[in-house]
Amino acid sequence: MNPPPRDSRRLVPAYLATSGRARPSRNTLDRLTVLHGATRPTPGGIRPEARRLVELIQPGALSLAEAAAHLRLPVSVVKVLVADLVDNGHLQARAPIPDARLPERQILEKVLDGLRTLKRS
Repeated sequence: MNPPPRDSRRLVPAYLATSGRARPSRNTLDRLTVLHGATRPTPGGIRPEARRLVELIQPGALSLAEAAAHLRLPVSVVKVLVADLVDNGHLQARAPIPDARLPERQILEKVLDGLRTLKRS
């Protein structure tokens, strides 16, 4: 006999991770913001979700959306946590690298013509 499926809902509502706050202290954060660990040690008095976030970021960098997925929290909740941690110096956040400009069509056509010439040779 198979056990009943586990309910995947959180036992504690996500908004409690932010003490009920719905807006981050800074509006510069978006889904693609890159998060890095700061050099300051993590204090013992931070909320468990914030501690998990800092520990998750320590080995390297993650986007805010990736961190939210790992923590299984909504992006909006993670934005509030990240803003608090950045404000306190426990995380660093930077804007994502902008999309590279596409090469001009003429350059691509010249490259394609050159490849066709090489293929015929």
